[in-house]
Amino acid sequence: MYHRARAVISRIAIVALIASATVAAHEIPIAVRVQAFVKPEGQHLQLLVRVPLAAMTEVDFPRRGPGYLDLARADAALRHAAALVADDIDLYESDARLAPPRIAEVRVSLPSDRSFASHAEALAHFGAPPPSDVDLVWNQQYLDARFDYAIASDRAQFSIRPRFSRLGLRVATTLQFIPPNGASRAFELDGDPGLVRLDPSWFQAMLRFVEFGFLHILGGTDHLLFILCLVIPFRRLAPLVVIVTSFTVAHSVTLIASAFGFGPDALWFPPLIETLIAMSIVYMALENIVGSDVERRWMITFAFGLVHGFGFSFALRETLQFAGSHLVTALFAFNVGVELGQLLVIVLLVPALDLAFRFVPERVGSIILSALVAHTAWHWMIDRGERLMQFPRPAFDAAFVAAAMRWLLGALVVGCAIWLMNAALRRTRWLRASGEVPRAQLRD
Repeated sequence: MYHRARAVISRIAIVALIASATVAAHEIPIAVRVQAFVKPEGQHLQLLVRVPLAAMTEVDFPRRGPGYLDLARADAALRHAAALVADDIDLYESDARLAPPRIAEVRVSLPSDRSFASHAEALAHFGAPPPSDVDLVWNQQYLDARFDYAIASDRAQFSIRPRFSRLGLRVATTLQFIPPNGASRAFELDGDPGLVRLDPSWFQAMLRFVEFGFLHILGGTDHLLFILCLVIPFRRLAPLVVIVTSFTVAHSVTLIASAFGFGPDALWFPPLIETLIAMSIVYMALENIVGSDVERRWMITFAFGLVHGFGFSFALRETLQFAGSHLVTALFAFNVGVELGQLLVIVLLVPALDLAFRFVPERVGSIILSALVAHTAWHWMIDRGERLMQFPRPAFDAAFVAAAMRWLLGALVVGCAIWLMNAALRRTRWLRASGEVPRAQLRD
């Protein structure tokens, strides 16, 4: 009786173990990395793709023993998995979707294989014999597939729309486009990035970055609060033109400089800029409470605009991969999008504030709004400052001194430019004319 009970319990345990292994085999992976190469050549486009086998949850790969991949019977399953990968990729030639590809070759690769480091190595890897006489745990290997698309010309403009988000909870795709002439372009894509133009025209790059700049300014809470601080005391055309223009010119300078690699690349620099952005909002809000005029405000706005430009560059850094060979166009278009977003915010804020100040005394309303903004930005500044302090301080060596001297020289040039611009505005009496209204408003 005892031995029979032990046998029953053992069988139940074995069944439970097999069931749990089957469930685990079809679980969606947490993190998946897909690698791909796209190369048009003549009237064919070659696509090489590497996907972890564990991400192909819809395919039941033949196994033997305790979970080893049965290579002798795996060809049909591997081709089915490659067909599913091809279904998740839309390739376009001059905005015309290409016909489904021919699966030229499919194979299994070991997790230690590094042949997808370059296109030439990956292509040669397909000609090498697959691993044999090796026990391969099925969900620890790679699926490598080579697809062949028919195209009209390798000189056309190509686009791709990968839809790999179903492969895992977090999916990153490393893609390299190799045109017939010119340098190859690398892309780092997250999830389903939408339509990616591999070789965009200047007009396509311009439209994409105008949209990105417009949406970025509308989605950036800290930049929106900074604009609110600019608008609260100055809601007439003349002062707003001076102040917003100074902010635009300043952030354009540092944005372009950072895009061309002139900004510091240290790990502590982004959290420093984020902390300074929060400090700029606190300062502007407090200045609204105590009172300001256009002459001082446009100069301070220019200085803070330099800081915000670096903040814009951090957001733009990962997106510049979609600019193709049109870096300058993309930078200009991004700035245009940012300015359009700022204008929309100002157009909405000015009448909204005018309406609110009909029911609340303007001075009281300005103080309340500015105090709320200062309170929010103060907490941002403290939190970001704490994160900044976690980074090691830069070493005080010759390289640091040389970099500091370059930045001091740049600050001197900026100071001279501000002084010259201020003198020019005084000669035109623009500052005097636009500064009278805020002073009068602040005394009410």
